[in-house]
Amino acid sequence: MKSFRYSNALERLPEQFFAKLVNKVVEVKKHHDDVINLGQGNPDQPTPKAIVERMQVATENPVYHKYPPFKGFPFLKDAVKEYYQKQFDVELDAETEIAILAGTKTGLVEISQCLLNEGDVALVPDPGYPDYWSGLALVGAKMHPMPLIEERDFHPNLEDIPHEIKEQAKLMFLNYPNNPTGAVATKELFNDVISFANTYETCIVHDFAYGAIGYDGQKPLSFMQMPGAKEIGIEMLTMSKTYNMAGWRIGFAVGNRSVIQALELIQDHYYCSLFGGMQEAAAYALTSDQSEVENLVKVYEKRRQVLVEAAHQIGWKAQAPKGSFFAWFPVPKGYTSESFANILLEKARVVVAPGIGFGEHGEGYVRIGLLCDEEQLEEAMQRIGEMNLFS
Repeated sequence: MKSFRYSNALERLPEQFFAKLVNKVVEVKKHHDDVINLGQGNPDQPTPKAIVERMQVATENPVYHKYPPFKGFPFLKDAVKEYYQKQFDVELDAETEIAILAGTKTGLVEISQCLLNEGDVALVPDPGYPDYWSGLALVGAKMHPMPLIEERDFHPNLEDIPHEIKEQAKLMFLNYPNNPTGAVATKELFNDVISFANTYETCIVHDFAYGAIGYDGQKPLSFMQMPGAKEIGIEMLTMSKTYNMAGWRIGFAVGNRSVIQALELIQDHYYCSLFGGMQEAAAYALTSDQSEVENLVKVYEKRRQVLVEAAHQIGWKAQAPKGSFFAWFPVPKGYTSESFANILLEKARVVVAPGIGFGEHGEGYVRIGLLCDEEQLEEAMQRIGEMNLFS
């Protein structure tokens, strides 16, 4: 069969690092049935029952059997507006400052296509979510990493960015609570970013995927809460993590009107919005009682405590994450993040995500998900402890 050559855009796409990890896990699972997967980012809890039931009823509505409005049903935008008002005391215009997305993964790729041309410069966190790179690769833009190091609480040092890069940067990606480090943003960081954006005319894209997941009584900051944020950027929030709706593929972007308009324009050519029943269920989730979300955060917080305590018992000294459902643990001396992940999989049958998969400055760490029950977390740490890697 003839093999057709890919476009230059597809050839530029970065290698899917974690596809290689998945293949390794599959091979181990062929011979062992006791693998504990701490490397995934897929919520392990089901979507709350009331949301599912709302969807089930909505599927019978013949209105939703037709094409939905290209920009989404107004009731979902109204629900997003209400959510931001209640949760963050942020006022949004439902019609012009909110875009419905087929999951924020899609939006994070689309935004580069909306605002960048070939050769343009974007600033990305390192370590960071790899799909930022994918959108940049598709348009042929240049990526300048912003190192996130532990000594700075995994916040970028904007002063360290070379002046010529600052002058060229059209886009900056941020993500707090952060994947993979579990760090959270501060008002000082966001104010510095807004000042930077105004000075260099850079659009800020804040990936707020874990916006509901903060610990020790601290609620994560929305970028939109900061004065001036709406003027220079947008925020993307997904239903995936907050409501365990990862498979539903529903998210939204809020903020700067011109950027929202650009996202809706490109989606007019890609999609015809989302199935109306899903939109109704999402609107219900956003505007109903949030006790299920509060309970979910308590589950993750308890798992965080169990993981960190069990790790300390085996001599693995690591900091507890301040947000997200990930922990960012240092690898022991003598190992790279990938070699350490490999030996844990082969010897302890425990899966962790190597930090190098998130960028050059992810080297020296592994990402551990809080996405299995407490007993499995303890069992994983016990198996790793039996390898005597931290003595």
